[in-house]
Formats: sequence, C-alpha cells, structure tokens
Amino acid sequence: MKKNVFAVNGMKCVHCKVNVENALKAVTGVRAAEASLDDANVTVEYDENAVTPERLKEAVEDSGRYEMSL
Repeated sequence: MKKNVFAVNGMKCVHCKVNVENALKAVTGVRAAEASLDDANVTVEYDENAVTPERLKEAVEDSGRYEMSL
C-alpha cells in the first residue's frame, strides 16, 4: 500500500470534502481517503499495483468542480 497527499482545489464545504472522499473510495484499489478543507488536500492510501495517481485525479475531477494536483 502507498500513502500520498494530493492538493485539491475547489473544496469549499463539508459536502465537497465528503464528495471527494467518496469519489476516491469508489475507485478499486483505494483503501482510505481523508480530505482536509483547512489544508486543501486529500490523503489517499491505495494499492499502487491496482490504481495509478492519474486514475485518482480523474475520479476526483469527475466528481465535481475540483482540481487535484499530482
């Protein structure tokens, strides 16, 4: 398992936080996702053999008006 912190722009409220977390948790290979509104980022624990950071970025950006940096 790999654990990375990615910057996420566009999260403005608790609903946004939950939306980003749920989008990531729905991706096969993601074990955990915890977003922080204060830090404007998300910590993701995932199986690097099952999912790429690019796929994580796609999931976040497809879930709303968010932009995730790799």
